[in-house]
Amino acid sequence: MNPKPGEIYLIDLGMAGKVRPAVALSREDPNSPRAICIFAPITSECRGSLYEVAIGKPKLFREPESWVNVQALFSLGHERIGRTLGRVTSDQLVAIKRALSFALDL
Repeated sequence: MNPKPGEIYLIDLGMAGKVRPAVALSREDPNSPRAICIFAPITSECRGSLYEVAIGKPKLFREPESWVNVQALFSLGHERIGRTLGRVTSDQLVAIKRALSFALDL
């Protein structure tokens, strides 16, 4: 599996976390030296910060609204990535990258 930026996956965060959707953010690189992808979790709780990007209500979600939280980035080996749930729109991915740039002061 080689996740593409903007794809939404179901991720099991282990005992300390829970199973939740997350957006793949790593660049598409079939020659990457490691099979690892960087993700940002999707949440139904917005705190109104510049670290959160509204993505509306994805079709498979029960919550009325969802946000991508770029302040809670995590990486995961490809072997631990769950099933694909869909993808964000290209405009949403641009907004996520802008928030990521803000979060990392790039």
